[in-house]
Amino acid sequence: MMVKIVDTQLGHIDDILELEKMCFSMPWTREQLVSQLPDDMHIFLAAEDEHGRAIGYIGLMYVLDEGYISNIAVSPEHRRQGIADMLLNDLMTRAQEKKLSFLTLEVRQSNMPAQNLYKKHGYIEVGLRRNYYSQPTENAVLMTLFLSEE
Repeated sequence: MMVKIVDTQLGHIDDILELEKMCFSMPWTREQLVSQLPDDMHIFLAAEDEHGRAIGYIGLMYVLDEGYISNIAVSPEHRRQGIADMLLNDLMTRAQEKKLSFLTLEVRQSNMPAQNLYKKHGYIEVGLRRNYYSQPTENAVLMTLFLSEE
């Protein structure tokens, strides 16, 4: 299957809404997703299949030189095919082009596959946010990828 990473467009939002519902207990709304479309504060990437459908995505908000990953998801039937790796790699490249010093995210403490994915990409555990998630209530592990020495 051919997959390419592109800037998310309005036409991807319906697919991403479905991914949100499949992947998260508290999915984002259409308005929240639209507010993340690429601009001077957001990088929002979609993994497109050969039909132009979004089968994965990653979002980042950045302020000055700090990057905060909002969500990353891949449709369940397309997992374990390297799509999340492609999204993370493309995001890191774009973050470096913008001279961001780090990328950070929260992940459920029980989500070891995601934590292992982030570790594979150089993210390290830097903290714990107690009871960060609801439905169900769970701690979040704070993970950061440092892109510069400063």
